[in-house]
Amino acid sequence: MAKPVNLNRYRKDKARAEKKARADQNAVSFGRNKAEKDASKKHLEKSRRDLDGHEIDK
Repeated sequence: MAKPVNLNRYRKDKARAEKKARADQNAVSFGRNKAEKDASKKHLEKSRRDLDGHEIDK
């Protein structure tokens, strides 16, 4: 005799797998690698430093 299958668990596992596949695809499409993130962070910090350097002292 076959072992009974929990259909709720099967349904949730399937939904979880589909969500993970979609997340992986989005990471490939929209994600940035570490070098790009670091470059962006450095650019933002430099912009803030430059802006602070141009403040008018009263």
